[in-house]
This record gives sequence, structure tokens and C-alpha cells, in this order.
Amino acid sequence: METISIVLILMIAVIVSGVISRMLPLPVPLPLVQIAFGAVIASVANLGVMLDPDVFFLLFIPPLLFLDGWRIPKEGLLRDKGTIIELALGLVVFTVVGLGFLINWMIPSMPLAVAFALAPIVSPTDPVAVSAIAARVAIPKRLMHILEGESLLNDASGLVCMRFAVIAALTGAFSLVEASLTFLWLVAGGIVVGAGVTWSVSRLKNWISWKLGEDTGSQILISLVIPFVAYLVAEHLHASGILAAVAAGLVMSYAEQTGQALATTRIRRTGVWDTAQFALNGAMFVLLGEQLPRIAAGAAEVVRQTGHHEPAWLVVYVFVINIALSALRFMWVWISLRFTMYRATRRGQNPERPSWRLVAATSLAGVRGAITLAGILTLPLVLADGSPFPARDLAIFLAAGVIIFSLIGASIALPILLNGLKLPPETYDQRAEDRARVAAAEAAIRATENAQSSLRESSADAELYASSAAHLMDIYRQRISVYSTGGTDELEDRRRAQGVDDQLWMNALRAERDAIYREARARRLSDEIARKLVREIDLNEARLGIS
Repeated sequence: METISIVLILMIAVIVSGVISRMLPLPVPLPLVQIAFGAVIASVANLGVMLDPDVFFLLFIPPLLFLDGWRIPKEGLLRDKGTIIELALGLVVFTVVGLGFLINWMIPSMPLAVAFALAPIVSPTDPVAVSAIAARVAIPKRLMHILEGESLLNDASGLVCMRFAVIAALTGAFSLVEASLTFLWLVAGGIVVGAGVTWSVSRLKNWISWKLGEDTGSQILISLVIPFVAYLVAEHLHASGILAAVAAGLVMSYAEQTGQALATTRIRRTGVWDTAQFALNGAMFVLLGEQLPRIAAGAAEVVRQTGHHEPAWLVVYVFVINIALSALRFMWVWISLRFTMYRATRRGQNPERPSWRLVAATSLAGVRGAITLAGILTLPLVLADGSPFPARDLAIFLAAGVIIFSLIGASIALPILLNGLKLPPETYDQRAEDRARVAAAEAAIRATENAQSSLRESSADAELYASSAAHLMDIYRQRISVYSTGGTDELEDRRRAQGVDDQLWMNALRAERDAIYREARARRLSDEIARKLVREIDLNEARLGIS
């Protein structure tokens, strides 16, 4: 009963913090509001939440990484793969080495293994937090795609590096050869398991749907279970459950392109996953705020062991770590861009020299968030001999400080740096989208003609089928006319006309919905029929994509 009460309190806190964030006059990042709200809860009520690291990790990490892999734009990932890999792998190693030694030198009471566990945990970036921060300034799409790709891969690489450091802290030993072989198995095994689980489950559920019909609720539940199954199977085989969750999400994006799921399933599944992502991210930050007073007290005790008797040194530690992270990231981004330009020049290209603002924006956009929080809270409570894990509270406090500091710093500086920032153009091709729309419309016309012929032959209502088919094909021919190849000015005129049509249609749909609600309130229409009609209108409105 107590556990259920805590979960309900956390969910209410996530909801209320979202409302407060929208009420604030300034665009304060939602994670900061959630952390503050958690701290308020801790000041008025002692929930007594004791976080089991293994349970916490299993609950939060697999679904979040799975969803990242599922939704990341694959074309952007492949196009900028060189830059993304340099940031996601090279920068993580660079950060682990540089920051690990700095933390151990600055805080001697924190063992080197623990410092090397903290360093990779504060490496992963959070593009969701970046999007929230830059709500008033549009982030260039290409930069956002790079950040998303980096976040997906450095989540895995950072957490795997942390795993090695924790093992070294628990056992007191580290073998480079053994670690290298283990790393290869972690990577290969995790990817194979994650991909295999998603592929197998997708084939099985498609076969069942083909034989027995599709049940929307079951399909959604299967998608929620896949990341946990992939993670647990990989961990059972001593592979990386983290990479298994990422690989499962990537394969899921390709599996759904078969188009075998019902439209209703896809719509409802998207809503369920959006809600799950919002709830999990929010609950983690509220939990951080709730745990922060106790963590700060434990961290202050560790600081006293270093000879610094003032807890204010905690702020100094957080500040130095953030400055070091920004400096390391700036150096790596600058070197990476120079190397990319050198390779392009060797290929005979003439790349544009990037602005210093691009380097600074990419560096500051490395905001830490949910994965950093989830990872640091999974540090073991005790060592192999039963003694407390050294400097655990201090490590958690420093990671929390990095999250808060990076959010505040980026929320102030990013809008300034991003304002008017030019990036190499996105390779998005409007003509490719237009061709796809035309091809889809032509396929629909052919299918309508075939259906009309077969139905007309087997029905006495031949004229009715002919009239309906002609009306439907006129709609598709109009779409072909709007998106077919023509002069640029002509296409723009057609698109503007289509935009006007959409706006008028949107107004008409809203009027329809209001009328249905009036009928339902007057009890002239049953609730069941009202819900059905409103859903049809909602689907049409969602298709227009106008808010």
C-alpha cells in the first residue's frame, strides 16, 4: 500500500510540475521544475523512498533507450555517422580519462575507480532537455539530429564504461585484456540479442494477427514488454542489456515499416509511449529532488573527510566539473570539425569553415538529463565485503549538480548562440516528399479502379460504385495536381492553396465536433456514438497536422 501511495504521489508531482512549468513567465526547463518540486516534497513529507539500484535501472533505462532507438531519424544517423561516432565514442573515452583523473585529484577521498564511474555517467547528453531549453529559438534540424544520434550511442557507451569502473571498484582489480574481450562480447551480444528479440517477437505477433486478427491492446502491450525482455535476456547472457534495448528500438523502427499493424494500433501506441516517456522522465527528476537533501548531507560528510569543512565546497566541485566537461567537449568538437574539414578537403571538396558559435552551441548543447540520473542512482550500495560503496552519496550529488548546472547554463546561453546560427543545409528533399505523395495517390487510384471493376461486376448498384469511385479518384487527382512536378512558383502557389484548404477544413472539423458535443450534452446522441464520431474528426484533424 505504501509503494502504491509513493507512485501516485510521484505521478501527481509530475503532472503538477508540468503545469507549473507552463505557468512560469520564463522558459524554465521542465526537469529543473521537477527537481525543485521533488525537493519541496522532501521538505514537507518524508516518503522514505529507498531505491534499489538494479530495480531502478531495469525500470527506467530499457524503455527510454528503446524509444530513443525507435524514433531517432535513421537518415540523419547515417548521414552524419562520422561526426556522431566521434562524439558518442571518442568524446566519451576522452571525457572518462580527462575527467576521471581530475575528479580523483580534486577529491582524494573519492577512489579512482569511483571517479572513473562518475565520469562516463555525466557524459551522455539529453536532446529532450535541449529541445525544452530552446523552445523560443528553433534548433537547426541538422544539429538536433546530430545531438539525437550522439545521445543514443553515448548513452550506451557511457553506461558500459561505468559498468567496468564499478566492477573495478567492487573487485579492486582491472585487466585491460580481459576488459577488451568483455567489451567485445557486451557490444556484440547486446546488439544481437536486442535485434533478435524484436525480430522474433515481431514475426510471431504478425503471424498471430494474420491467423486470428489484430488486438490493439495486445499489440501495445507487446511493444512495452519488448525492451524489458531484450534487456533481461542480454543481462542473463552477460551481454549489455543497454545495447540490447537500443538495438531492439532500432530494429523496431524497421519492423513497423512492414505496415502490418492497424492504423488504430499505431495511433494509440504512439499516445501510450508518449505518456510512458513523460512519466518516466518526470518521475526520475522528481525522485532526484526528493532524494537531494539526504544525498547532500551524505556528500557534505565526504567533503569533510577531504579536509574541507565547509559544505560550500560541494558547489565548487560541481562548478569545476561542469567547466571541465564544457572545455573537454569544446576541444573535442573543435578537433572533430577540423578533422572532418581536412577529410573533405582531401576528397577535393571545399567545406565551409564552421563558426565558433557552432562549436560553442554544440558544446553547450551537451545537456545532461535522464540517463545520467538513472545511471548514477544505480551505483551499488555496498562493496563485495559488505562495506558501504565509497563516496556514493558524493558521486550522486555531483551528477545531480552537473544536470542542474548544465540545464541552467544551456537555458541561458543556447538561445543566444542559436539565434541566427547557420548550419550546412539539411539534405531533406521536398521533391522526394512530393514524389512519394504522388506515387501514393496514383496507387490509390489504381486500387480504386480495380475495386470498382470487381464490385461493379458482382453488384446490381453499378452506377453507385462508379459515382463513388469517380468522386474518390477526383480527390486523389487533385492531390497529384498539387504535388506533381512543375515550376517552383507554381508549386508554391499550389501549396499555399492547399494550406488555405487545410485551414478551412480545420475550422469545419472543429465546428463538426462542437455540434456533436452539443447533441451529446442535450442527450440527443448516445455517448458511444458521440465518441465514435469525435474520434473520426480527431483523426482527420491529426492528419492535417495543424494546431
